[in-house]
This record gives sequence, structure tokens and C-alpha cells, in this order.
Amino acid sequence: MDFNYLAELLFPDVTDTPEMLEAKYPQRSLPEGAKVTRFAPSPTGFVHFGGLFPTTVAERLAHQSGGVLYLRIEDTDAKREVPGAAEGLIKTLATYGIAFDEGAILGEDGKICDRGAYGPYKQSTRGAIYHVFAKKLVREGRAYPCFTTEEELEELQQVNKKEEIKNIDWQAEAEKRKAEMLARREFTIEDVEAHLKAGDPFVLRILADGDPEKKVKFTDLVKGNMEIPENDEDFVLLKSDGIPTYHFAHAVDDHLMGTTHVIRGEEWLPSLAKHLQLFRYLGFKTPKYMHIAQIMRLDENGNKKKLSKRDMGANMDDYTGMGYCPRAVCEYVMTLLNSNYEEWRMQNPDKDYKEFPFNIKKMSVSGCLFDFSKLNDVSKNVISRMTADEVYDGLYGWAAEFDPEFAAELAADPDYAKAIVSIGRGGKKPRKDYGTWVELRDYMKFFYDKYFEIVDAYPEKFDGSVISTVLTDFTAGYNHADTSDEWFTKVKAIADKIGFASDMKAYKANPEAFGGSVVDVSMFIRVAVTGKANAPDLYTVMQIMGQERTFSRINAMLTNLKG
Repeated sequence: MDFNYLAELLFPDVTDTPEMLEAKYPQRSLPEGAKVTRFAPSPTGFVHFGGLFPTTVAERLAHQSGGVLYLRIEDTDAKREVPGAAEGLIKTLATYGIAFDEGAILGEDGKICDRGAYGPYKQSTRGAIYHVFAKKLVREGRAYPCFTTEEELEELQQVNKKEEIKNIDWQAEAEKRKAEMLARREFTIEDVEAHLKAGDPFVLRILADGDPEKKVKFTDLVKGNMEIPENDEDFVLLKSDGIPTYHFAHAVDDHLMGTTHVIRGEEWLPSLAKHLQLFRYLGFKTPKYMHIAQIMRLDENGNKKKLSKRDMGANMDDYTGMGYCPRAVCEYVMTLLNSNYEEWRMQNPDKDYKEFPFNIKKMSVSGCLFDFSKLNDVSKNVISRMTADEVYDGLYGWAAEFDPEFAAELAADPDYAKAIVSIGRGGKKPRKDYGTWVELRDYMKFFYDKYFEIVDAYPEKFDGSVISTVLTDFTAGYNHADTSDEWFTKVKAIADKIGFASDMKAYKANPEAFGGSVVDVSMFIRVAVTGKANAPDLYTVMQIMGQERTFSRINAMLTNLKG
């Protein structure tokens, strides 16, 4: 068959050559060892937590090596595309510190535009490029058309409407499809000319040369050395509307855009033989592949399941609403990616997580388990290392979107709010009372009269008159200028006066000799001032609240006790 003539019949309008495109997309001038990676999502919905996982790997590999990370939008499946999804994923990834050097970005008008010399970065606008390489494959006898008449299309639609056939003999079905594929390879130029004249649509298929009985050796950077069956399937390269399949488009794009490392989920392993064959057919250097194990979770029975898009924690946008600091989520991802991250963090508490020397060899082959408890622990550690200004900014930013009323309280007196979040901050062992902005808001609420309420009741074993005496004597002797030691000395004096132990050693040695201890005296005051039996250091709380607010609450409690 005259393949040159066939190529011209199928692609008469394609005048560019692969060589012309190669010249248009030259190799980047990068340092030796620099890696070029990409995130290439389909705009079909939100960013899944499982998407942040490989994207973080791609970002670390590129930027640790002085390379390039770019964003490519793979929007060739128009039926599945969700309006606004591409714009949304760009915003979400920016929230989580994924900085793209090139690719699809949001312009000032909020619309997607290109930044970089290797675009366009939306596959839907690269159709002419794919057709150049499709024509090359036809010209070389490595791809062929499969025409479908209107009658065949109608028949296919009817088959698709039928219910799924049960108890099917899959081996027989495979042999049938193999025979059909081989039959499709048999055609003449006259057949093609007749179909084109009739306006029949066609798909372009690869002419596979693989033998499934043979193996092709391959080295995956995560899973190691592998052997996979050669591809013998004539899979589709171009659909009947001229749009490429993922297989074909990603091979062309990764080559022209200079991708050196492809990081993706292990669900793509079954397609690997097809991709290796494509790169070989096209004469491209194959990028290095890393297939990452899926993120798992435990179900109610303790069994491991894939983290699906319906599970809590799957949608990256949910973390913002739940009040997680983006930096905390990023650090949690690092603990999943590299087993030695936590040890490094302990040794380097003040360094940015991106200074961690990420290592492919430290990645898990079997997969990682998503765990909210672990995320919360990481988040508490992250927030505990922040400055008061950073905490205030993060809290206010969250509240402005999700709790405007509380945001107004914060904005009314930023210094007051910063004093609150400064409690226990700094030093070698900072307090870790909260891991989300939601928890911090709830932790802070008792400081504001609008939200103040008595949450904990006094234990019934203590008489109300004793509690009233403690509160009255405390206000009588209170001096806002007292030091912490002077303040506590007065509290102990009240304990002695009412027959409570001011010395905890004496109390523990003989508790029956006392009506209570100085701990109980402090609790009486704490509940009146904070509404809680457990709260931050009471002296510090009062210093922040001021004498007027402190006395107002104590007096309200005294009135309540008398009533």
C-alpha cells in the first residue's frame, strides 16, 4: 500500500512536519540533572487529595533540581468537562503551595491563559499538533483508519442501550475482538477513497506490533524493575471527531514540552505497554515514569479501601472549610511521601517544609493510609510553630469566608486577638491546643462577651457559699499589676482561709484533712471567668481580659450563686 498517499488522503490539510514542530519546541536550557515535571489534570471536578499527592512529588523533583514544573490541562473529553473546573483547580493548587513555572494560569480577567514557550497548555487547542504526528504514523505504516458507516453507528448505539450481558465468556469475547481487529487492518486505498467520498467518519488506530506472550522490561522509579506484556492492541489514537485519546496526546505533549519525569497513579500501569510502544513508534525518548500507589483509608470494619471522591478528605476544597491551614496539609502530605520526614522535622523545627531533601527512594511501594488523626497532629505542630501574626492572619482569612461575625470581632481589636493566640506560643515546648482554625475559634470564644457561656458546672460536692467566699475574697484582693507569683500567693491564702490545702503535697498525703485544695480554688475562679473547668493559664487569661471584664464575669457568677 502507498502509505504516503494514504496519509495525504486522511490529512490533506496538514502541511507542518514533525521536524518543524521539533524546531518550534527546542530543549530547555537547564542545569545538568534538572527535571521537568508536570501536573496534567482533566477538568472534570474538584482537586482530589490523591491529585495533590503526585503533584507534590512533581513539584519537589522539579524545584529541588533547578528544573521546571508546568500545568497542562487535558480537556480533550468535552462530555466529562465541568465548567469552571480548570479555573478552580488552578486556584486550589495555588492555595496548597504548588507554584507552576509554566503552563495554564489565570489571567487578571480570571480566564485561563498560557505562560511559557511550550504551549498552548490546553490540549483542546493543540489539535493541529497531534494531526502532524498522526500523519507521520500513517505515512510510516504504523497507524491506519477504521471507518464507521451510519448504519454501524446506529447499531452500536442500540447495543450500548442494552443491559450488560451476564455470564459472558470473556475468553471467547477477547478472541472475537482480536479477529475483528485483524479484519479491520485489511483494506484498500479504494476502500478509503469510497468512505471519504461518502463522508463516513473514521478513528485512527495504531498498528500494534507487540506479542502478549513476550515481556518488555521497564524500570519504574518507585516500583523498581518490572516486566510487562507487550501491547498487541490496536488502540485508538484519534477519535472520529479528530480529538486525540489520552494515550496519544500525552505522548506528543510530554515530548514537545520536554517532560523528563511523569508522576502518576498506579492505575495507569495497565496502559504502560501502550505508552512505551507509542514513544518507540514516534521516535521519542521515553520519560522516566513513577507510578504511585493509591491513597487508602480504613472503613468502619477496619479494612483498607481506596480513598474515593465521596469520602471526607478527598476534596481538597473541603480542607479550607474545615479550617485546616494549607501549610499543615502540605506537611501531612510530606509525612506520607517520605518515611523520614518526621525525623527531619524534629531536627529542623524552624525550617520551611520545602527545605526537606525529598527522596524518591523513601517513597512507599505499597501505598499510604489517609488518617485524619495524623493530619490533626501534624496541623497542631505546624500552628504551634507560627508567630502570633501568622496565626491571626490565617484565622482571620478563614473567618472572613466562613464566619463573618467572628471575623468582625477579630478585626475590631487585632491586638486583643493576637494576645490571645500568643498564649503558650514560643519556646522549646509551645502549646498545641488547636489544629484547625475552627478549633482556634472555639478555643478563643470565651474571651469575647458575645460568645461567653458557662459550659462546665461546679462539682456538687462544693457548697455554693464556699464558692461565693472564694470569688468575693479573690476580687477584694485582686491587683491587675500583680506578678504571676504574687497573684498565686493570694489564691493560696484564700485556700488556707476556707480550710483548703494550699500545699498540694500536704493534700495528697492526707486529703481527708481538708475541704479541698488550691487546685479547686483556682477552678472556682476559672469557671466564673472562662466558663470552663479547663482553660489556658488563668493569670494570663486575666491579664489579657483586663480587670473590668474579669470582675464583670465574677460578679455575674456571684449573682447566679445567690439566686
